Amino acid sequence: MNTNDTKTAGTKTVGGKTTTAQDMLGAAAARARRRAERAPKALRLVTYLLVLPFETLGGVGERFRDWWGGLPGYGRWTAYVLLILGAIALPSPRIASFMSPYTDWPTLLFFPIGGYILLALGLNVVVGMAGLLDLGYVAFFAIGAYTMAVLATKYGWGFWEILPVGIVITALSGLILGAPTLRLRGDYLAIVTLGFGEIIRQTARNTDYIGGPNGIGGIPHPPTLTEWEIPDAEPFTSFGLAGVSPFQYGALDGRPYYYLMLLAIVLTIIFVKRLENSRVGRAWAAIREDEDAAELMGVPTFRYKLASFAIGAAIGGLAGVIYAGQAVSIVPALFTFIVSATILAAVVLGGSGNIPGVMLGAFLVAWIPERVRGLQDYRILMFGGVLVLLMAFRPEGLLPSRRRKAELAEGTGGMGSLGAEVGGPGTQAAAEVNK
Repeated sequence: MNTNDTKTAGTKTVGGKTTTAQDMLGAAAARARRRAERAPKALRLVTYLLVLPFETLGGVGERFRDWWGGLPGYGRWTAYVLLILGAIALPSPRIASFMSPYTDWPTLLFFPIGGYILLALGLNVVVGMAGLLDLGYVAFFAIGAYTMAVLATKYGWGFWEILPVGIVITALSGLILGAPTLRLRGDYLAIVTLGFGEIIRQTARNTDYIGGPNGIGGIPHPPTLTEWEIPDAEPFTSFGLAGVSPFQYGALDGRPYYYLMLLAIVLTIIFVKRLENSRVGRAWAAIREDEDAAELMGVPTFRYKLASFAIGAAIGGLAGVIYAGQAVSIVPALFTFIVSATILAAVVLGGSGNIPGVMLGAFLVAWIPERVRGLQDYRILMFGGVLVLLMAFRPEGLLPSRRRKAELAEGTGGMGSLGAEVGGPGTQAAAEVNK
């Protein structure tokens, strides 16, 4: 970073020039005007009003990124702890009254919100980090769920025994799928993964041993670890959490399952973030940007692509095992292509390759249809309209990584081998990355 670059609470100084929040909002308005000018004359005002909030959101995101980059280590850890405490308090009835007036809020937090976030984190490893388009990701979710169902109902295994086994089996499934197919690229790979997802669903539907179209019922809940209850004291009483048993898994209270899913999400974020900052993550970035160049530079591309498939599959299997432990019964109809498409939409909507963005996208994709459930037949129409607007006016996602935003600036689509390469030194993309 330039030694002349500094940051303060209200300003950002770059090369001796101070940029205030007002300047950034003005820049957002200018970008919105430029985009509106490309629209038909009769629609320019409407386009400007639609684009302005998204450009402002992008400016706020950039400011937050700069602020976060300037925080010392202890400041970041404090923020992490506060975020986790906020997530623990989410099932509060006070929050539920607004967030989910039509559905049980703790159950909604567990699935689809928590489940979609965990699945999106796994798919982001494949799509966002390695640049491989996977349209059959629901298959790994199904394999994890059926592993839990079969081993629990037919062999009497417990949840905590099945959990690591389910992760290993789905990782092996990723290897089995990837080994013969990952030499394909782009659309061809997408078609193969789509077929794999349908093969798993049809196999489950036509196999009598696992219940066929009726699925498997009577799946036991995870065993109670302890009957400890959250004490009836502040601040727990204010948030309506007093008396909750977070480690006692039953059929009525969704909060213990939410906390189990939250633990899985936190551990997955730590694992994926460590990978992203490691040699493996740098290899995935090289493959995503230009696989041929990466291979010429000595990167074993096939091995790293296979690793991304296995890791993404393992995370999907983790979500499947946890989901089946709460759902009591599963059927093949739960694991259709629309689930894969929805998780992919969450990854792209939030900002492919950026963990906070992916989590935000998954939250919105899961929460918006439930929040507008009162509109009944029109809620899916509204949900689709929101997605169209976001993709039209914020194609890089709500919280994109700077590298992905640079790829979009070059017109590549930001999907690595599915688009084109990031420009070299001196190009607009390189300038964006190095800001």
